[in-house]
Amino acid sequence: MQRPNKGKTPRRPGPKKAANIDKDPVGVYCRIRPLGAEDEECCLEMISSSTIQLHAPDGIKANRNGEYKETQYSFKKAFGINTNQLELFEDVAKPLIEDLIHCKNGLLFTYGVTGSGKTFTMTGSPGEGGLLPRSLDMLFNSIGPFQAKRFVFKPDDKNGMEIQGQVDALLERQKRESQPTVPKTPSSRQKADPELADMINSEEACKSENVDEDCCYSVFVSYIEIYNNYIYDLLEDAPFDPIRPKAPQSKILREDQNHNMYVAGCTEVEVKSTEEAFEVFWKGQKKRRIANTELNRESSRSHSVFTVKLAQAPLDADGDHILQDKNQVNVSQLCLVDLAGSERTSRTRAEGSRLREAGNINQSLMTLRTCMEVLRENQMCGTNKMVPYRDSKVTHLFKNYFDGEGKVRMIVCVNPKADDYDETMLVMRFAEMTQEVEVARPVDRPICGLTAGRRHRNQVFRDEMTRRVDERGGSGSSVDDTALLDQLMESLPALPRCELLDPADDQTLPRLMEVLERRHRVRQMMTEQFNKSATTLKSMLQQFDSQVNSKETFLHDQRSKLSEKEKVINSQKSELERLEKKSKTLEYKIDILQKTTNMYEQDKRSLQQELETREQRLHRELTEKKRMEQRMQGMVTDTKHKWEKECERRVNAKQLEMQNKLWVKDEKLKQLKAIVTESSGSGFPSEHPEKPERPSRERDHMRSASPSPLQGNVFKTRGGGQAVQFTDIETLRQECAMASSRKRHSGSGDGAAHMEDIENRAPVPSTSSNLGYQKRRKP
Repeated sequence: MQRPNKGKTPRRPGPKKAANIDKDPVGVYCRIRPLGAEDEECCLEMISSSTIQLHAPDGIKANRNGEYKETQYSFKKAFGINTNQLELFEDVAKPLIEDLIHCKNGLLFTYGVTGSGKTFTMTGSPGEGGLLPRSLDMLFNSIGPFQAKRFVFKPDDKNGMEIQGQVDALLERQKRESQPTVPKTPSSRQKADPELADMINSEEACKSENVDEDCCYSVFVSYIEIYNNYIYDLLEDAPFDPIRPKAPQSKILREDQNHNMYVAGCTEVEVKSTEEAFEVFWKGQKKRRIANTELNRESSRSHSVFTVKLAQAPLDADGDHILQDKNQVNVSQLCLVDLAGSERTSRTRAEGSRLREAGNINQSLMTLRTCMEVLRENQMCGTNKMVPYRDSKVTHLFKNYFDGEGKVRMIVCVNPKADDYDETMLVMRFAEMTQEVEVARPVDRPICGLTAGRRHRNQVFRDEMTRRVDERGGSGSSVDDTALLDQLMESLPALPRCELLDPADDQTLPRLMEVLERRHRVRQMMTEQFNKSATTLKSMLQQFDSQVNSKETFLHDQRSKLSEKEKVINSQKSELERLEKKSKTLEYKIDILQKTTNMYEQDKRSLQQELETREQRLHRELTEKKRMEQRMQGMVTDTKHKWEKECERRVNAKQLEMQNKLWVKDEKLKQLKAIVTESSGSGFPSEHPEKPERPSRERDHMRSASPSPLQGNVFKTRGGGQAVQFTDIETLRQECAMASSRKRHSGSGDGAAHMEDIENRAPVPSTSSNLGYQKRRKP
């Protein structure tokens, strides 16, 4: 009976996604590296801007008939040997930076044979910056004026971001500056490393124009490597012990609340400029594991992952400070991956640790290929096979991107030399297969409902206030008072035209006095109205203040109640989640028990059927056995009776034969005695004894007693006949009357007499006593 498998903990269901979502294929690009020498043989040719033709070099016959086999491979775009770093960046990485600013994730990795130019494509060299420095430069050129101060955004060590107030951020900045033992964030005022200086010319600088000015941004970078399928933090400042140096501790992968994978405990450094990001990158680059092999002088022995994380949060309604709401924080990231090159040990002649590194590199790349093949099969054939992401740290870390958390771009780097033909063909096949994998298009993040242009209006208001303060200087109040007086004078009744010709003029003076009195009354009325309005306004302000205070009190009470309700809701949610998990676990267990019960019932029914079959078979065998016993018993009885008759016949025949032999011997003895008697002439009368009669069958038959009838039982046989089973057997014996008195004397001197069994021999008449002579011994 097969035992049921042990139940496993059910996996937590991931976030539900819409059924009808748009998908985009994985963008695969190809870049051809120039040949090392002009006279070196080439096995690759660029036919068009998207097609590459691969042909077998001299000495390698791809077909059995000895002809060269040429294959063509198509890409989204192919870059020849004359392509510079800027053209590659604008076609491949620039759209990913645009998406990063718009809260969308991205994954860009280089793939190819060792020595094909992957690290150069990703990092570049002085004067020819690669994709990584150009991406950082474009990012900081775009968000530079809108960056938040340091420590306003703070990682929560769970792949999320927290917002700190201005005071807390200031305190933490002062705390970090006052502690010399704590490693400080690199300063942009420091001189950059000479090996990374002048990577990007000012003429080649890029900038995104579609940046939300009503948000504040902060950039965090991290740098890890995956070496022998273990994750190590290249930015971790571990204390160095020269006496007993310790090996770096590996990191583990975890899943956050949004089911995204991240490296737990990884160092995330906040940077504010391209130079700072370069310095952090170069710090980790110096710790990366590289080695010298037969194919590459500086061969990467690990997969490196440089992650650029962009945190952004909207400004408040006034456009002055960041909105203190963690739910409004959007975090997007771009992973720039430099995969180690696949290699064959027969060519690199690796030994020891190099051999182990090559094995782990090839194994991780094979796992990546297997994941792509399973994804392609699931999408094209409608199957639901499990994708083996967990078989390698590389695929496990980036499984969210293939499940629809961002765009995926791959650059296939190719070395066209003839020695790499076999490896290049495998790389081309993998690239062709990867293009058929479709990744769900990322969904746009929701935008907060605040009015757009808040930062601009706040800046304009600040500039206007500054300008007015500068214009006022010390006499600003007098100018305002004069303008107010002019407005009041214009609102009063105009004075009439009057000319005094005589001091005793009684017309002009009364008219002027009347106008002045009227103006005085208007002024009083305006004063009274102003006082009333001021009183009304004061009462209204007091009323508004009381209402605001009451509303603030009410809001405070409601907020406290809301917080209590939220706590209750959170506790209920946690309890509900716990109960749901428990319910799912119990349902899973019930399902397992039901399956086990069904299996047991099936086994029970099968065993019962088998038992019944065996009982019937046993019953038939017992019946057959009984019949066979009865048949054999009859056969034994018949055979026994037959052999008894046969034995009796043979005994009678043997007795008759022995009697005949004994008679012949007696006759010879008598003749010998007669001859001896005649030759001796002893005076005895010559008597001719009677010639003994030879025993015959008739006499022997008359002498033997006729047997009495045997007793037995008669049974009917299976074939329709009858069988006899004897219950009593009678033994027939023959006795002779002369056996009791007959004695035979031998011619030996001891005189001992020997008796013979009468049942074993027939009676023979003795003539020695009748003749009365003794046998003469020979001298």
